[in-house]
Amino acid sequence: MAQQHPPIEPYDYGMLDTGDGNLVYWEVCGNPEGKPALVVHGGPGSGCSAGSRRTFDPERYRIVLFDQRGCGRSTPHASEPATDMSRNTTWHLIEDMERLREHLGIDSWLLFGGSWGSTLSLAYAQQHPDRVSEVVLIAVTTTRRSEIDWLYRGAGLLFPEEWERFRAGLPEQDRGGNLVAAYARLMEHPDAAVRAKAADDWCAWEDAVVSMEPNGRPAPYGNRPARDRLALVRIVTHYFANGAWLEEGALLRDAGRLSGIPGVLIHGRLDLSCPLDTAWQLARAWPDARLLVIDDSGHRGSDTMRDRLLDAVDGFADRSAAR
Repeated sequence: MAQQHPPIEPYDYGMLDTGDGNLVYWEVCGNPEGKPALVVHGGPGSGCSAGSRRTFDPERYRIVLFDQRGCGRSTPHASEPATDMSRNTTWHLIEDMERLREHLGIDSWLLFGGSWGSTLSLAYAQQHPDRVSEVVLIAVTTTRRSEIDWLYRGAGLLFPEEWERFRAGLPEQDRGGNLVAAYARLMEHPDAAVRAKAADDWCAWEDAVVSMEPNGRPAPYGNRPARDRLALVRIVTHYFANGAWLEEGALLRDAGRLSGIPGVLIHGRLDLSCPLDTAWQLARAWPDARLLVIDDSGHRGSDTMRDRLLDAVDGFADRSAAR
């Protein structure tokens, strides 16, 4: 069984000024002369975690992490009702990633993303393929509207009682329509108690969807600190109500832009949040990608998924970035 690399601390960090009122937290760990790798966290709105640093060999990688707009240590924080969400879109995040790359003097980097982070990694790589050396994705999703509809409506077939409670958290007139958009409206409500309850109800549903998985801690969404929970739900609903500002199916359609970029897609067969078919479709559309299906894993991962992830990242450590 592969072991994560030892815990490490950043040797450099800062706040990247985006020029529009946002400051994006970033940090760099590992070897300053190592192969650059960017960790693209999920959510959207989860923030980066210290545990992600341990995916990479600190002797061989220059590991970059950042908190996407509105979450983690970035400011202004989405938990604050005055924070303007109009400047928080997929395209803003892609610009932030490019700005950070230039700020750190990196020519190209490996992208590592999971869940929403896989969508953002794919969107960035398709916009800037010359800046991406390799891609490693877990819990693959492209955030199509069809995928969003599955997660917040279709999965109710498996959890009817929990989905009914999820719907019941909305005003009665909204329960038959677009549930994600209705929750997004609640997260903009002037009453803090309304926003807090909406965040709790949303996280309860997210927890239900992963509740049958054999691995992972209980209530991974609902047990987050209140501030982080508010930011997560406000950002998630904002993004998903807008289809992440992506044309439906565009990331699969344009996978040819990734030609020449090696990719490893690692996906749990038991993942109900992001069913396997998206990863399978992406692997078929991207000839340079290899799909690894992990039979004992859901969305929250497993020891087997961790081992395959470490193998993939270690396998790219000494590869030249030249394409």
